[in-house]
Amino acid sequence: MPIPASWSGKLLSVLRIVAGLAFLQHGTSKFFGFPPFPYPLNPMLYAAGTIELVGGALLVIGLFTRPVAFIASGMCAVGYFMAHFPKGFFPAENGGEAILLYCFIFLYLAAAGGGAWSADAATKKA
Repeated sequence: MPIPASWSGKLLSVLRIVAGLAFLQHGTSKFFGFPPFPYPLNPMLYAAGTIELVGGALLVIGLFTRPVAFIASGMCAVGYFMAHFPKGFFPAENGGEAILLYCFIFLYLAAAGGGAWSADAATKKA
């Protein structure tokens, strides 16, 4: 049985919330050690952690979804090519599957918006 098209806005919101929570976890790991982050922080990781922490929180509530998702997508692209691509061509080989998926999920959110259950949608109705 196919999923009704009327669910698309709600499922877009679910994708945004789940991706935002997972992204937020990377920021809390870097700044609060929850879950523990295994590497010392350098300026690039501080910048990434800030985008993950603030951007993840904004994505979870769906506020400024398009610009935040665009910035997060760019950060993930930079992270993939700086940290993973030099280790090998294929994402399964270089450990970059997750960041590659984040990059394209956020690029999609930058184009599609936050969905029905977002602060962006709520403020447009007001």
